[in-house]
Amino acid sequence: MKMVREGRAVQICLRKDLTRSIKRGHAWLFSDAIELVPAESGTVAILSDRKGDKRIASGIYDPQHAIPLRICRTQPPLTLDDSWLAQQLELAARLRTAVFDPSQTTGYRLVAGEGDNLPGLIVDIYDRTAVIKLDGGAPEAFYQPSGIAQWLCQFHHMQCVILRSRERGRQGETLVGELRGDDVPFIENGLTFSADVKHGQKTGFFLDQRDNRALIERVSRGRRVLNLFSFNGGFSVAAGRGGAAHVTSVDIAGPAIDAAQLNWDLNKLPVDLHQGVKADCFDFLETAATIREKWDVVICDPPSFAPNEKSREKALSAYGRLAQLSANVTQPNGLLALASCSSHVDATSFRNVNAEAFGHARRSATLLAECSLPIDHPTPLAMPELRYLKFQLFRLS
Repeated sequence: MKMVREGRAVQICLRKDLTRSIKRGHAWLFSDAIELVPAESGTVAILSDRKGDKRIASGIYDPQHAIPLRICRTQPPLTLDDSWLAQQLELAARLRTAVFDPSQTTGYRLVAGEGDNLPGLIVDIYDRTAVIKLDGGAPEAFYQPSGIAQWLCQFHHMQCVILRSRERGRQGETLVGELRGDDVPFIENGLTFSADVKHGQKTGFFLDQRDNRALIERVSRGRRVLNLFSFNGGFSVAAGRGGAAHVTSVDIAGPAIDAAQLNWDLNKLPVDLHQGVKADCFDFLETAATIREKWDVVICDPPSFAPNEKSREKALSAYGRLAQLSANVTQPNGLLALASCSSHVDATSFRNVNAEAFGHARRSATLLAECSLPIDHPTPLAMPELRYLKFQLFRLS
């Protein structure tokens, strides 16, 4: 059961004095920070200080990648082998086992990359099905998915393990077991959902919004709810169980609307209280404003508008436009939830662009809640850039 690549480690020296940053938990070193040496992608590297006298860390290495070195260990022993990986997997599993009641939640992130000292490795759990995803470069060459799949079956009782590629649209590969169809049922806070683990976005479901869906459930009783960019209807179903008077799910993709209805039906919610609308959300909001239709609770959770730093300003403009349009269809004293999953847009910038948008909409706002990633998506304290999720709930007068 080989879980990591074997081979001789290469020796690398720092070019900058970053020892303190590394020891504090920053796991990424760029090409200007280290002396690059020839090696195959996925090779283990031992990192020394600038003088080459003191070994300070080990990591996985790819000299051709934008992030050539990802730090895994900063304390001796610095070896990166199967026993080390098994220990890290066990630590990650122990954290999740301690916080999730399996009678209430069986969908969660078991391994969160750098947050579990396993850079580039993601493992999501959907009941007895696990989905592995590797973050390109060195991780794809270093981690051995078939061995990790065997560990998941042996020690975490998985019956099926899927490997998802980073290539958009590519079907997941079954490593262990067999799926009955592509949709896997699981529960979240007592609600039943279905995840398309082979074709769906991310690994099949947006597990990172779990706590925020619970928040929307608590504020939806007796209210008309609009869920924009609804995907598979997670917020819609939560609002429905919370006692919403009616829920409208809007997404440009027909399969997303079908999935939202499926998840609504799985939870035996009243059929006449949910409507799915296939439409561009910007167009939908403009039309709704024209006919002066408003909702008591509006949730706007768009896809990432900033895949890189160059697109940041354009993304902020798009977020601002969405915030203004969403404010226009929110009832007086209604609630508006705005989310961003763009890592290149920080929480302060997101809050500021929303505030400016409310001004353009001539609405005053009170910030009721500001949330980020849940407990199963840990991040190193030294790497705020990994805390990509922003969720801000406002009351608009």
